Amino acid sequence: MAGPMHIHLDALGGIAGDMFVAAMLDAWPDLTAMVQQNLRLAGLEDDVQAVVHPHDDGVLTGSRFDVTKMGSGQATARPHADHPAHGHAHERDDHDEQHGQHHHEHVQDKHRGHHQHTHWRALRATLEASSLDEAVKRAAIAIFHELALAEAAVHGRPVDDVTFHEVGNWDSIADIVAAATLIDAVGEASWSVGSLPLGRGWVETDHGRLPVPAPATTLLLRGFAFHDDGRAGERITPTGAAILRYLSPSSGIGPSPHVLDRTGIGFGTRRLRDMSNVLRILAFTDEEAAQERIGVIQFEIDDQTGEELAVALDQIRAAESVIDVIQSPVVGKKGRMMASVQVLTRPDAIEAVSALCFRQTTTLGLRSRTEARTILPRQAVTTDDGIRVKLADRPGGPTAKAEIGDVQALHQSHKARAELRRCAEAEALEKSHDHH
Repeated sequence: MAGPMHIHLDALGGIAGDMFVAAMLDAWPDLTAMVQQNLRLAGLEDDVQAVVHPHDDGVLTGSRFDVTKMGSGQATARPHADHPAHGHAHERDDHDEQHGQHHHEHVQDKHRGHHQHTHWRALRATLEASSLDEAVKRAAIAIFHELALAEAAVHGRPVDDVTFHEVGNWDSIADIVAAATLIDAVGEASWSVGSLPLGRGWVETDHGRLPVPAPATTLLLRGFAFHDDGRAGERITPTGAAILRYLSPSSGIGPSPHVLDRTGIGFGTRRLRDMSNVLRILAFTDEEAAQERIGVIQFEIDDQTGEELAVALDQIRAAESVIDVIQSPVVGKKGRMMASVQVLTRPDAIEAVSALCFRQTTTLGLRSRTEARTILPRQAVTTDDGIRVKLADRPGGPTAKAEIGDVQALHQSHKARAELRRCAEAEALEKSHDHH
């Protein structure tokens, strides 16, 4: 897939494994065949059919991701919110029924009449031994591992001994392998997610009645922002939470401009009152124009010694995202001399660098913005004497500037240094001309 992307997850109705897959395939339908192939490679039997199909709830149109298992001439699908399975206590728990998802261990095979228990160590071994591409395999195992860690913490047992009580068998493997395939397919994308709907009420599970969000979900989503939109039921399932945990998304798309490339809408099966139960994906290109913008952070200091401030600014300047730090004297209120500091940074790092400024200096507030910048094409040339020279391609012709650190010597005069610089710059320009 060409070009770096930024993908924002808009959890309007919530997020679950199949909602994530449906939204991604709605945005990138050309990846459907790859997903289906990887489900085969993951070891799912030929009788497990995973399909993405258009869905319309009367308000929005998008896609649904359905997994069906054939057996004895009949199809066993994920239990649907419109066809609850209350008569089969372990076939599907209420909190999955309500959200139309599939995140419980005891998915009953109607045609064999027993429960399928999925131990993490066995599932991991199956995935390790599969023919999946290594990157997809690692991502799928990592998502499942997040779930296993949460389950181990909730139930007080070693991770390898976890028997999933919030994850089904074949349908959940399909969701997580499909999610891992799609995450890998979009390449080095950055991810963000907005505030998540909290939901409310209780869910009936194999462990008894649990509050919403389920305990495993709350462990997975520490540090994420939530809001209460007034609608009941489980809104974020454990698999959805594990995918979010694996992606480690930021909280927004950032201040730099992004060009919207495509959108995708993935439906859950549960119907929410007065709103669509969807996860929406907004995929942006990290536009080349974003490279022509710069983040500017400014603040003033009047209560930090010059010695201490110099150390602080060196720390800020050393940060990877920082381009330059400029300090200048200004006069503040009551005629006080202050230091005005301007930090230039990559636009997507304004938030992180602002935190660094607060950590390193005594400022109580700062201002930030993004600005356009124009950069001349440039290159570095080293002369035969080992002097580095920076060449800039100006509209009026190329110019050269030697690095002063390479031409200084203890007993050298200004005249000698100037002559050495002139010779180095002339040589660099000549080399550049010969090269072209």
